[in-house]
Amino acid sequence: MSLQLPPLSLYIHIPWCIQKCPYCDFNSHAVKQGIPEQEYISHLLDDLTQDLSWVQDRAIQSIFIGGGTPSVFTAAGIARLLAGVRSRVQLADDCEVTMEANPGTFEAERFAGYVAAGVTRFSIGVQSFQQTQLTALGRIHSSSEAIQAAQLAAKLPLHSFNLDLMHGLPGQSLADAMADLQQAIALEPPHLSWYQLTIEPNTAFASRPPVLPEDELLWEIQEHGHQLLQAHGYQQYETSAYAKAGHQCQHNLNYWRFGDYLGIGCGAHGKITLPKSNSILRTSKIKHPKGYMDLTRSYLDHQRIVAADELPFEFFMNRFRLLEPCPISDFTAYTGLPVETTSAAIQQAIKLELLQQQTDHWQISSKGARYLNDLLTHFI
Repeated sequence: MSLQLPPLSLYIHIPWCIQKCPYCDFNSHAVKQGIPEQEYISHLLDDLTQDLSWVQDRAIQSIFIGGGTPSVFTAAGIARLLAGVRSRVQLADDCEVTMEANPGTFEAERFAGYVAAGVTRFSIGVQSFQQTQLTALGRIHSSSEAIQAAQLAAKLPLHSFNLDLMHGLPGQSLADAMADLQQAIALEPPHLSWYQLTIEPNTAFASRPPVLPEDELLWEIQEHGHQLLQAHGYQQYETSAYAKAGHQCQHNLNYWRFGDYLGIGCGAHGKITLPKSNSILRTSKIKHPKGYMDLTRSYLDHQRIVAADELPFEFFMNRFRLLEPCPISDFTAYTGLPVETTSAAIQQAIKLELLQQQTDHWQISSKGARYLNDLLTHFI
């Protein structure tokens, strides 16, 4: 069966930050001797130029500038970057342009400049409003700076903004977690990413693990937090994301709906559908800034065609992060496989009450959302 071209997004990675956080396993590098902003932007645009054949006459539906801390770049630099993108690819009329930012770099004039450059949405890395936790997490901003950043974002002519908030922090009580969440809600962000701290390999926390709350307390925090968010008009639409009506992150929705995305910048990943060869291509770019900006090399570090027997897991690993119904027709359209290849796994998941099936869609159950990893094992 032939593959259907899904919507296309663009991810742009800026790898520098002021200080590396002990929990962070992203491709980020602490600033030591200044940032080669203009040189790196030139490479980003050249990287995009090399990927243009993968656009396949599609408009870009969303752009996400992540890191690192993209807000270490100047507004003029972001303006040059986005202008260069617009000169190379077509953007949809309602293209969402998200930029990650840290409260410590949130300045009124600078951020108004980002908006003038074309940014329509900020994602602000707050993590906690409690100073002891910010210190433990290696964050360089204060609680007051986080509040001021959210208040400033609310005044800017943006489509939306997001606050990133963690729970399950070292020594955190239920009351502490709810106080953080209540402060975030009081700032009225249209979108809240509320996720549990996990210890990832190759991080400072992995070598010196902090004492985290027990599983029973973690579940209690999640239950109370979910009820609090719902009571204030936030609807959970993804595993760790809540939004007011009409403010879901369009870029992340495209990821989880198994859409395509170009990835440019250090270590950026991409996923591209190739209907002519009836295949899906996964790409990754050179990870370290020095190697990435070496003019004698291609930006592409690795690419692979996803094997047919891996596609069901890849599709459902993404799709079942969303709580919305999954059209059954999407499976064949975006994997090229007949739906019958998943029948046994689907029926087993239904039997275990992890999944429900209607005439034209699958729906993850509340049990399936809680035990997502168990659900996904049926598709490996």
